[in-house]
Amino acid sequence: MKTTTISAIQAMEILDSRGNPTVRVFVELSDGTTSVASVPSGASTGENEAIELRDGDPSRYAGKGVLQAISNVKERLAPALFGMDPYEQPLIDRTMIELDGTPNKSSLGANAILGVSMAVARAAAVSANIPLYQYLGGVGARRIPIPCMNILNGGEHADNNVDFQEFMAVPLGAPTFREGLRYVAETFHMLKKILKDRGLATSVGDEGGFAPNLHSNEDAIETIIQAIEKAGYKPGEDIAIAVDSAANSFAVDMKGSYDLKWSGSGKMQSSDLITLAEEWVAKYPIILWEDPLAEGDWSGFSQFTDRLGKKIEVVGDDNFVTNTQYIRRGIEEGTANSSLIKLNQIGTVSEAIEAVRMCRDAGWRYFISHRSGETEDSFLADFAVAMDGGHLKTGSASRGERIVKYNRLLEIERELGEAALYYWK
Repeated sequence: MKTTTISAIQAMEILDSRGNPTVRVFVELSDGTTSVASVPSGASTGENEAIELRDGDPSRYAGKGVLQAISNVKERLAPALFGMDPYEQPLIDRTMIELDGTPNKSSLGANAILGVSMAVARAAAVSANIPLYQYLGGVGARRIPIPCMNILNGGEHADNNVDFQEFMAVPLGAPTFREGLRYVAETFHMLKKILKDRGLATSVGDEGGFAPNLHSNEDAIETIIQAIEKAGYKPGEDIAIAVDSAANSFAVDMKGSYDLKWSGSGKMQSSDLITLAEEWVAKYPIILWEDPLAEGDWSGFSQFTDRLGKKIEVVGDDNFVTNTQYIRRGIEEGTANSSLIKLNQIGTVSEAIEAVRMCRDAGWRYFISHRSGETEDSFLADFAVAMDGGHLKTGSASRGERIVKYNRLLEIERELGEAALYYWK
């Protein structure tokens, strides 16, 4: 039987949801199969993330062009992968990592490498005539993630006076993904009405959530609870709340000092933020808290988890950056009980899967995530189902680059029919 191989790889510069350049990769196989994948980009980034290669040419896109990454796909990666078996995803990814030769993919660019990695995985799935989620996750992949919908933005994702970056509505009480999506979409629209009635802005941030100027960070929580109730749902029973502090954005030294300047809380230490979190968790239906402290505040993170880890999911993002080296340290030190998983933080599909496996083996949860600079590629939806993590964040009920992921999950749920699963734990 004739073996299917990679016969061509091309790339081009496109724009992401913030209007900045990113990489789109095209892969062709010897059997005629073709596939396309587009790479997202983050605004709130961890220091140890894989590096997306930018041109630095001020005459093009203020230096954010990706022509060098495109050239690396065409001139370095394509020749190295020509003739390889597309079903050998770990080998393909390892070949690109070795060709790059740096610990953070700064030579060829994580954007170049990830674009190829995603496109090859999709091409292999198409060639095998099976859905991408099943190709990556096996025949048992059938759990649709609960959508942790970002409905109110602050921090790095909005130009307002809210310190914390994301407030998410989590429809854990819904019977299906379809109904869960309805629960939070209705809450999103009710929130808009409440904000409008208060004379507040209803413009949206990078991820589609509203970005009003509020009285405090706590006002954000209370306004969301009001929206949940007015939409006809019970807070904590039908819909819970998740928070992403993205504490790097208000950290003074990344090691334990913070300045919540917008909300008026002022200078705080790790212990103050932990006490604040304890008060909120006791008072509000919060079930998940991401990056409550800065990436360098490992001891503070561990104290946070020690105090709250039995009550809520404590997620590390900027400190772990989807990298098994840092996740392993987190497991050993009890830093969190969950890791965010972002494909472009690490730069290949295989490495992201390995990060998930490490979390699972340690008894941790893992939270699949988009980036603030997204594209209309729905790869993440299939990846979330394949990884069986149970929850996903991919933005709000607005902006096409977010909606495309939700709509793909609706399609997957329909394809699976009665076999589809939907639950939090």
